[in-house]
Amino acid sequence: MTRTALVAYGTKNGSTAEIADHIATVLRGIGLDADVRPAAEVSDVGPYDVVVLGGALYMGRWHRDARRFARRHCRALADRPVWLFSSGPLDPSASERDIPPVPGARRAEQRLGAEGHVTFGGRLEAGARGRIARAILKQGRGGDFRDFDRIAAWATGIAAGLAAEAERR
Repeated sequence: MTRTALVAYGTKNGSTAEIADHIATVLRGIGLDADVRPAAEVSDVGPYDVVVLGGALYMGRWHRDARRFARRHCRALADRPVWLFSSGPLDPSASERDIPPVPGARRAEQRLGAEGHVTFGGRLEAGARGRIARAILKQGRGGDFRDFDRIAAWATGIAAGLAAEAERR
């Protein structure tokens, strides 16, 4: 039986949505059915066996839609595996070392009993919305710091964990 995965995300300028799409593509390539949806638009997690929830980082905070998703679906997610990711550092630090979750993501990790959390680099490029984003770009600190090979390896690890769990049953 094919397992179904939901990859939900909270994003402001689209970078986290692109990471979510990449995760879903990897999961599909390994044999899972995967849907990608903005976290704010998910009303029911019942159809999914596995959930991956991601949130962009802004000023040390996990995206509001990801935080709300975790609170809203806490009970329903208690009986299925959940993984979390953050995206946001605008430097190569996320590819160089493990970055612990910010408080909002850490609370969601604890509340949901998540299998794990990872932080990926972010992207901030011309045309980004928000006063702070424009100020960062004006200072020359924008760019794309996402490591799609690392993202794919993490998603592959999720599938491997699910396969190992299925064998134990």
